[in-house]
Amino acid sequence: MLGKLGKWFSSQQPSDENESQPAAPNGRWMSEMLDGHAVHVFDPNTDEKPTGCVMFLHGHGQVLLNDNAAFTNLLQQYNLVAVCPNGERSWWMDRICNEFSPDVSPQNWLVDQLLPFIEERWGIEPPKIAMLGVSMGGQGALQLSFRHAAQFPVVAAISPAVDFHQLYGQNLPLDEMFEDIEDARQATVVLNLHPLAWPRYQWFCCDPADTDWFDGCVRLGMKLSSSGILHERDLDTSAGAHSWDYFNHMAPKAFEHIAKGLAAY
Repeated sequence: MLGKLGKWFSSQQPSDENESQPAAPNGRWMSEMLDGHAVHVFDPNTDEKPTGCVMFLHGHGQVLLNDNAAFTNLLQQYNLVAVCPNGERSWWMDRICNEFSPDVSPQNWLVDQLLPFIEERWGIEPPKIAMLGVSMGGQGALQLSFRHAAQFPVVAAISPAVDFHQLYGQNLPLDEMFEDIEDARQATVVLNLHPLAWPRYQWFCCDPADTDWFDGCVRLGMKLSSSGILHERDLDTSAGAHSWDYFNHMAPKAFEHIAKGLAAY
């Protein structure tokens, strides 16, 4: 059990910083429904073809990016489309989560439903679709990119909740998704790395003051290094622990990484 669970849940809400910056002038956000799930999409609305697409996976608080000026400005700056589906509290796993859907796992839905939507709407196909997520969504982005490394070779995770199994037993959907805490631990990204199939452009970060998730990110970095899997990580920058202050602060580095990765394809 996480000793500061209440603090972690409160950190999933947006901060005032999201509203204090001017939004990008050209692009626009729209809300749509896809197969019964809300999806917010950002179109940079420029004369040039978008350089790619960012599939953003939200955290446990289900905060999307449509009201976030920091991320929106970066999407506009790099001329990127964004799709932000609402996955409820599913942890974006390859497991059925009744809160999301009793019929399909969130991970399969992203590949089977959201991916074709992006291809049809903007003509953008893998590997020009980068994964990005914060907290719960950060670990979800890593999970998806490692399972489908050829399709999603570019991934950035901010404060990924790698050791999510620590939340088992807190009366969350995780309790229905897994038999016990060990079953959940076996599904963490650290224990599901493939030495021959991994995203070629991966980056993640975590604030050293993030007492809930920092240790898991350190273990992930050690496992990647010992497995010879190339990656970049920032486990030194401190800017607000597990909060939107930190997420927003690290967003420029995440988008710089994404732009570099997408340019390679």
